[in-house]
Amino acid sequence: MSGGRPDTGVDLDRLADELDERLEAADAALARLYPGARPGRQPVHTVYVPADRFHAGLVPAYGAEALRVVDEHADLFLEVLDGDGALVDRVRDKLAREPVEDLRIDFEDGYGTRPDEEEDDAVRTSAIALREAIGHGTAPAGHGIRFKSFEAPSRRRGLRTLGLFLANLAHRGQLPDGFVVTLPKVTSVDQVEALVHASRRLEDGLGLAPQSLRFEIQVETSQSVLGPDGTALVARMVHAADGRCTGLHYGTYDYSASLGVAAAHQSLEHPVADHAKAVMQAAAAGTGVRLSDGSTNVLPVGTPEQVGAAWRNHLRLVRRSLERGYYQGWDLHPAQLPTRYAATFAFYRGGLDAAAGRLRSYVARRESGVLDEPATARALADYLLRGLDCGALSSTEVGDACGLDTGTLASLAHRTPTTKEG
Repeated sequence: MSGGRPDTGVDLDRLADELDERLEAADAALARLYPGARPGRQPVHTVYVPADRFHAGLVPAYGAEALRVVDEHADLFLEVLDGDGALVDRVRDKLAREPVEDLRIDFEDGYGTRPDEEEDDAVRTSAIALREAIGHGTAPAGHGIRFKSFEAPSRRRGLRTLGLFLANLAHRGQLPDGFVVTLPKVTSVDQVEALVHASRRLEDGLGLAPQSLRFEIQVETSQSVLGPDGTALVARMVHAADGRCTGLHYGTYDYSASLGVAAAHQSLEHPVADHAKAVMQAAAAGTGVRLSDGSTNVLPVGTPEQVGAAWRNHLRLVRRSLERGYYQGWDLHPAQLPTRYAATFAFYRGGLDAAAGRLRSYVARRESGVLDEPATARALADYLLRGLDCGALSSTEVGDACGLDTGTLASLAHRTPTTKEG
């Protein structure tokens, strides 16, 4: 070696320039296709409400109903939570303060097929009600609609509902912050491209800003996961969305049925569900597209025994999803909200000390018995920020545990520091 350079017989600076040139297009494609996590807070759930049942006061009404059920079965709820009274108090506070984090007004399966005039009336009424809820501050941070699919039999109805809802919701050329639409039963990349085309036309027609209409893709058909050529079409769908896709939502029952799983065995934890969600997870990684698990249709209603069994099942399934990196799911009934938040809060509170300790050691480069890498530190910081976002943790608790403020955590997690403490 001479001059501190390796004696390779090659001008490494010139070779590096050659590699930069060769990889320039690949570098640009990577940055474009995999921009990283979407800024802002991801909701812990999406609540689906049939369009004809939505009204401006629905969210506080759901919170009140959830609290009523908890009060009615107070001893049972405490027992389901293993006697953790502090957790019950946190759940009650959340239900009183922010019972729903994300909402979809449903014109698809939850609404069914109705005469066109009836659906048109429901579209206008619910759009006006959503606008009223936003004005009164009773709408959740995330909200939108699910319209009928772009399959041939329902395509025109779905498009009409989408256009009519937007026309009644948009105000002075703007859609509300947090508004998103959901495309169900997607069977081809072409349908995603068709929604991109329709979005551009609707934006132009309504005087909306370009790219203001965003959408989620529901993965609830076998064609979404495995195309006829053997490829994972859901990955191609994400990149065909022209940057408009905000989420991939798993549809438990439609997907299971499309694979021939008997009704009694359709579940979030069936092997076909785990396979589909693993493919979704790989497809969405690094793209800024968020993941949501589906729902369970076993509702906490009926006798105390039935309520208790449903709560335990929901608590377990939510925890299972969180452990697998699915931080969002669907809820279909107010009585599911208590266990949604109980499972979520317990997940973050139970792991606070371990995550904070590992992160503290990583930052201080101390011996901790665990050799963490930067990617793990990123995941640890993101875990704590998610706990802050939903209200499971307070900034004081996190700061005391790891010695870091939210800005430093956001930097470690490669996040825009927009955490909203609940």
